[in-house]
Amino acid sequence: MLLSEQTYKKIDREIAKFPDDQRQSAVMAALALAQDQTSWLSPEVLQEVADYLRMPAVAVQEVATFYNMYNTKPVGKHKISVCTNLPCALSGGVKAANHLKHKLGIDFKETTADHQFTLVEGECMGACGDAPVMLVNNKRMCSFMSDQKIDALVDELKMSVPVANPEGSRS
Repeated sequence: MLLSEQTYKKIDREIAKFPDDQRQSAVMAALALAQDQTSWLSPEVLQEVADYLRMPAVAVQEVATFYNMYNTKPVGKHKISVCTNLPCALSGGVKAANHLKHKLGIDFKETTADHQFTLVEGECMGACGDAPVMLVNNKRMCSFMSDQKIDALVDELKMSVPVANPEGSRS
């Protein structure tokens, strides 16, 4: 068993939100909870979630690989998603991404040698008016990210201890 009893209790709360014969409807929440515990969704974790939800493993894998918030490969301690969709791109998203790439010495879909940071290109985060926008570990939205705010964020994250399930916050 890869997932903890505590994670299963949280998954059970999500399953309870749906009719008894529709427990597979909790798949997105179950994957998020599993990832909160394990940091990424290995094939074994995907199989465990599938078995628990009584659904085919391929169906769980399809969900996990469709949405970019799920990590199906190991990631750094801090995954930073940068929105480069058109509204953010026009408002400095590409410039912010380039600054972050230079600061971390990596490109999109790469992880720093010290395994502290993974950088990914994110889809629309629904905060176009706050561009450039970044999302840290799928939990913390950072808005209006100037070079100075990016530098401060990276410094803060280097000094931080990860929290399993922090409340969302805006920088």
